[in-house]
Amino acid sequence: MRLKDKVAIVTGAGRGLGQMFSIALAKEGAKIVATDVINLENTVKEIEALGSMAKGLQADVTNEAETVKLAEDTVKAFGRIDILVNCAAIYYGLRRKPFYEIDPKEWDKVMTVNVKGTWLCVRAVFPYMKQQGKGKIVNLSSETFFTGSHGFVHYVTSKGGVIGLTRALAVELGPYHININALAPGFTDTEASRTIADVTKYDVSRTPLTRLEQPHDLIGAAIFFASDESDFITGQTLLVDGGRAMH
Repeated sequence: MRLKDKVAIVTGAGRGLGQMFSIALAKEGAKIVATDVINLENTVKEIEALGSMAKGLQADVTNEAETVKLAEDTVKAFGRIDILVNCAAIYYGLRRKPFYEIDPKEWDKVMTVNVKGTWLCVRAVFPYMKQQGKGKIVNLSSETFFTGSHGFVHYVTSKGGVIGLTRALAVELGPYHININALAPGFTDTEASRTIADVTKYDVSRTPLTRLEQPHDLIGAAIFFASDESDFITGQTLLVDGGRAMH
Protein backbone atom coordinates (compact mmCIF):
# COMPACT_ATOMS: atom_id res chain seq x y z
CA MET A 1 0.00 0.00 0.00
CA ARG A 2 1.65 3.21 -1.20
CA LEU A 3 -0.50 5.56 0.89
CA LYS A 4 -0.75 3.60 4.14
CA ASP A 5 -1.93 5.82 7.02
CA LYS A 6 -1.90 8.97 4.87
CA VAL A 7 -4.85 11.35 5.19
CA ALA A 8 -6.38 12.61 1.96
CA ILE A 9 -9.01 15.23 1.21
CA VAL A 10 -10.78 14.73 -2.12
CA THR A 11 -13.08 17.46 -3.39
CA GLY A 12 -15.94 16.79 -5.76
CA ALA A 13 -16.12 13.33 -4.19
CA GLY A 14 -19.88 12.83 -4.32
CA ARG A 15 -19.79 11.22 -7.75
CA GLY A 16 -17.72 10.78 -10.91
CA LEU A 17 -13.95 11.13 -10.87
CA GLY A 18 -13.87 12.54 -7.34
CA GLN A 19 -15.64 9.49 -5.99
CA MET A 20 -13.35 7.21 -7.98
CA PHE A 21 -10.21 8.95 -6.68
CA SER A 22 -11.50 8.66 -3.10
CA ILE A 23 -11.98 4.91 -3.44
CA ALA A 24 -8.68 4.41 -5.26
CA LEU A 25 -6.68 6.27 -2.62
CA ALA A 26 -8.47 4.31 0.11
CA LYS A 27 -7.45 1.05 -1.56
CA GLU A 28 -3.84 2.25 -1.25
CA GLY A 29 -4.28 2.69 2.51
CA ALA A 30 -5.26 6.35 2.82
CA LYS A 31 -7.86 7.67 5.24
CA ILE A 32 -10.29 9.70 3.19
CA VAL A 33 -12.18 12.91 3.81
CA ALA A 34 -14.61 13.13 0.92
CA THR A 35 -16.16 16.52 0.33
CA ASP A 36 -18.75 17.93 -2.06
CA VAL A 37 -21.88 20.07 -2.10
CA ILE A 38 -23.93 16.94 -2.82
CA ASN A 39 -24.58 13.84 -0.72
CA LEU A 40 -21.48 11.81 0.15
CA GLU A 41 -23.15 8.79 1.73
CA ASN A 42 -22.47 6.42 -1.18
CA THR A 43 -18.80 7.40 -1.38
CA VAL A 44 -18.26 6.86 2.33
CA LYS A 45 -20.13 3.54 2.28
CA GLU A 46 -18.03 2.21 -0.59
CA ILE A 47 -14.80 3.12 1.19
CA GLU A 48 -15.93 1.63 4.48
CA ALA A 49 -16.93 -1.56 2.65
CA LEU A 50 -13.24 -1.90 1.76
CA GLY A 51 -12.37 -1.82 5.45
CA SER A 52 -10.91 1.67 5.11
CA MET A 53 -11.67 4.82 7.09
CA ALA A 54 -13.65 7.67 5.55
CA LYS A 55 -15.54 10.75 6.58
CA GLY A 56 -17.92 12.78 4.42
CA LEU A 57 -17.91 16.54 4.97
CA GLN A 58 -20.10 18.77 2.86
CA ALA A 59 -18.35 21.97 1.82
CA ASP A 60 -18.54 24.55 -0.92
CA VAL A 61 -15.02 25.00 -2.29
CA THR A 62 -15.82 28.58 -3.32
CA ASN A 63 -16.53 29.57 0.28
CA GLU A 64 -13.39 30.50 2.22
CA ALA A 65 -14.90 29.79 5.64
CA GLU A 66 -16.13 26.37 4.56
CA THR A 67 -12.74 25.36 3.13
CA VAL A 68 -11.01 26.47 6.33
CA LYS A 69 -13.48 24.44 8.38
CA LEU A 70 -12.99 21.46 6.07
CA ALA A 71 -9.26 21.48 6.81
CA GLU A 72 -9.86 21.99 10.54
CA ASP A 73 -12.39 19.14 10.72
CA THR A 74 -10.05 16.83 8.79
CA VAL A 75 -7.29 17.41 11.33
CA LYS A 76 -9.74 16.92 14.20
CA ALA A 77 -10.86 13.60 12.70
CA PHE A 78 -7.53 12.16 11.54
CA GLY A 79 -4.77 14.32 13.02
CA ARG A 80 -3.15 15.56 9.81
CA ILE A 81 -3.54 16.32 6.08
CA ASP A 82 -1.10 14.62 3.73
CA ILE A 83 -2.90 14.79 0.39
CA LEU A 84 -5.34 17.12 -1.33
CA VAL A 85 -6.98 16.12 -4.60
CA ASN A 86 -8.79 19.08 -6.16
CA CYS A 87 -11.44 17.44 -8.31
CA ALA A 88 -14.42 19.74 -7.72
CA ALA A 89 -15.34 21.53 -10.93
CA ILE A 90 -18.23 22.70 -13.07
CA TYR A 91 -18.41 20.43 -16.11
CA TYR A 92 -21.51 18.33 -15.55
CA GLY A 93 -24.35 19.63 -17.70
CA LEU A 94 -22.46 22.38 -19.53
CA ARG A 95 -23.83 23.14 -22.97
CA ARG A 96 -21.68 24.00 -25.97
CA LYS A 97 -22.16 27.63 -27.02
CA PRO A 98 -20.18 30.13 -29.09
CA PHE A 99 -18.10 32.31 -26.79
CA TYR A 100 -20.29 35.33 -27.53
CA GLU A 101 -23.43 33.52 -26.32
CA ILE A 102 -22.10 32.44 -22.94
CA ASP A 103 -23.82 34.28 -20.10
CA PRO A 104 -21.25 36.25 -18.06
CA LYS A 105 -22.84 34.78 -14.93
CA GLU A 106 -22.11 31.27 -16.20
CA TRP A 107 -18.54 32.34 -17.02
CA ASP A 108 -18.07 33.66 -13.48
CA LYS A 109 -19.51 30.50 -11.93
CA VAL A 110 -17.17 28.23 -13.90
CA MET A 111 -14.14 30.35 -12.99
CA THR A 112 -15.14 30.58 -9.35
CA VAL A 113 -15.52 26.85 -8.83
CA ASN A 114 -12.77 25.57 -11.11
CA VAL A 115 -10.02 28.08 -10.31
CA LYS A 116 -10.88 29.99 -7.13
CA GLY A 117 -12.15 26.80 -5.46
CA THR A 118 -8.86 25.05 -6.16
CA TRP A 119 -6.90 28.00 -4.78
CA LEU A 120 -9.03 28.24 -1.62
CA CYS A 121 -8.61 24.54 -0.86
CA VAL A 122 -4.83 24.76 -1.23
CA ARG A 123 -4.88 27.86 0.97
CA ALA A 124 -6.86 25.99 3.63
CA VAL A 125 -4.59 22.93 3.87
CA PHE A 126 -1.32 24.83 3.57
CA PRO A 127 -0.82 25.63 7.31
CA TYR A 128 -1.08 21.94 8.21
CA MET A 129 1.18 20.70 5.41
CA LYS A 130 3.68 23.44 6.26
CA GLN A 131 3.73 22.34 9.91
CA GLN A 132 4.25 18.72 8.87
CA GLY A 133 7.04 19.65 6.46
CA LYS A 134 5.44 17.70 3.61
CA GLY A 135 2.30 17.45 1.52
CA LYS A 136 1.00 16.34 -1.86
CA ILE A 137 -1.55 18.31 -3.90
CA VAL A 138 -3.09 17.02 -7.14
CA ASN A 139 -5.14 19.40 -9.27
CA LEU A 140 -7.43 18.33 -12.10
CA SER A 141 -6.92 20.22 -15.34
CA SER A 142 -7.91 19.05 -18.83
CA GLU A 143 -6.47 18.10 -22.20
CA THR A 144 -8.71 20.83 -23.62
CA PHE A 145 -6.19 23.43 -22.41
CA PHE A 146 -3.73 22.03 -24.95
CA THR A 147 -6.16 21.45 -27.81
CA GLY A 148 -9.03 23.89 -27.32
CA SER A 149 -12.64 22.76 -27.50
CA HIS A 150 -15.39 24.40 -29.52
CA GLY A 151 -18.15 25.89 -27.40
CA PHE A 152 -16.40 25.50 -24.03
CA VAL A 153 -14.28 28.63 -23.85
CA HIS A 154 -15.05 29.21 -20.16
CA TYR A 155 -14.24 25.61 -19.18
CA VAL A 156 -11.05 25.51 -21.27
CA THR A 157 -9.91 28.84 -19.85
CA SER A 158 -10.57 27.68 -16.30
CA LYS A 159 -8.53 24.54 -16.80
CA GLY A 160 -5.69 26.63 -18.17
CA GLY A 161 -6.01 28.67 -15.01
CA VAL A 162 -5.54 25.50 -12.97
CA ILE A 163 -2.25 24.83 -14.78
CA GLY A 164 -1.08 28.40 -14.16
CA LEU A 165 -2.09 28.12 -10.52
CA THR A 166 -0.24 24.81 -10.19
CA ARG A 167 2.97 26.28 -11.58
CA ALA A 168 2.83 29.46 -9.50
CA LEU A 169 2.05 27.55 -6.31
CA ALA A 170 4.85 25.06 -6.96
CA VAL A 171 7.30 27.94 -6.61
CA GLU A 172 5.76 29.12 -3.34
CA LEU A 173 5.14 25.69 -1.81
CA GLY A 174 8.47 24.12 -2.74
CA PRO A 175 10.46 25.53 0.21
CA TYR A 176 8.00 23.78 2.54
CA HIS A 177 8.47 20.42 0.76
CA ILE A 178 4.91 20.50 -0.55
CA ASN A 179 4.52 19.08 -4.05
CA ILE A 180 1.74 20.28 -6.34
CA ASN A 181 1.04 18.81 -9.77
CA ALA A 182 -1.83 18.59 -12.21
CA LEU A 183 -3.49 15.82 -14.17
CA ALA A 184 -4.99 16.63 -17.56
CA PRO A 185 -7.44 13.93 -18.66
CA GLY A 186 -8.70 13.65 -22.19
CA PHE A 187 -12.40 13.24 -22.94
CA THR A 188 -13.42 10.53 -20.49
CA ASP A 189 -16.47 8.28 -20.34
CA THR A 190 -18.02 9.69 -17.16
CA GLU A 191 -21.56 10.55 -16.14
CA ALA A 192 -20.67 14.21 -16.62
CA SER A 193 -19.34 13.63 -20.13
CA ARG A 194 -22.53 11.82 -21.03
CA THR A 195 -24.51 14.98 -20.23
CA ILE A 196 -22.43 16.84 -22.79
CA ALA A 197 -22.01 14.42 -25.71
CA ASP A 198 -22.77 10.96 -27.04
CA VAL A 199 -19.63 9.20 -25.88
CA THR A 200 -20.25 6.29 -28.25
CA LYS A 201 -19.66 8.67 -31.19
CA TYR A 202 -16.39 10.11 -29.90
CA ASP A 203 -13.78 10.05 -32.66
CA VAL A 204 -10.78 8.04 -31.41
CA SER A 205 -8.95 8.13 -34.74
CA ARG A 206 -6.67 10.92 -33.45
CA THR A 207 -5.91 9.01 -30.25
CA PRO A 208 -2.81 6.83 -30.68
CA LEU A 209 -4.16 4.27 -28.20
CA THR A 210 -7.35 4.13 -30.31
CA ARG A 211 -9.98 4.02 -27.58
CA LEU A 212 -12.09 6.25 -25.38
CA GLU A 213 -10.58 7.11 -22.01
CA GLN A 214 -12.14 5.43 -18.99
CA PRO A 215 -12.11 6.82 -15.43
CA HIS A 216 -9.78 4.09 -14.16
CA ASP A 217 -7.13 5.25 -16.64
CA LEU A 218 -6.42 8.17 -14.27
CA ILE A 219 -5.90 6.17 -11.10
CA GLY A 220 -2.23 5.29 -11.53
CA ALA A 221 -1.18 8.86 -12.26
CA ALA A 222 -3.16 10.23 -9.30
CA ILE A 223 -1.67 7.73 -6.87
CA PHE A 224 1.82 8.44 -8.21
CA PHE A 225 1.45 12.17 -7.58
CA ALA A 226 -0.03 11.51 -4.13
CA SER A 227 2.71 9.09 -3.09
CA ASP A 228 6.33 9.42 -2.00
CA GLU A 229 7.36 8.20 -5.45
CA SER A 230 6.87 11.74 -6.81
CA ASP A 231 8.83 13.56 -4.09
CA PHE A 232 11.05 15.42 -6.59
CA ILE A 233 8.31 16.35 -9.05
CA THR A 234 6.38 19.58 -8.71
CA GLY A 235 4.69 22.16 -10.92
CA GLN A 236 4.10 19.61 -13.67
CA THR A 237 1.05 18.74 -15.75
CA LEU A 238 0.67 15.13 -16.82
CA LEU A 239 -1.55 14.49 -19.82
CA VAL A 240 -3.48 11.25 -19.45
CA ASP A 241 -5.25 11.11 -22.78
CA GLY A 242 -3.99 8.13 -24.75
CA GLY A 243 -1.49 10.32 -26.59
CA ARG A 244 -4.04 12.61 -28.23
CA ALA A 245 -2.10 15.75 -27.29
CA MET A 246 1.64 15.63 -26.76
CA HIS A 247 3.96 18.21 -25.23
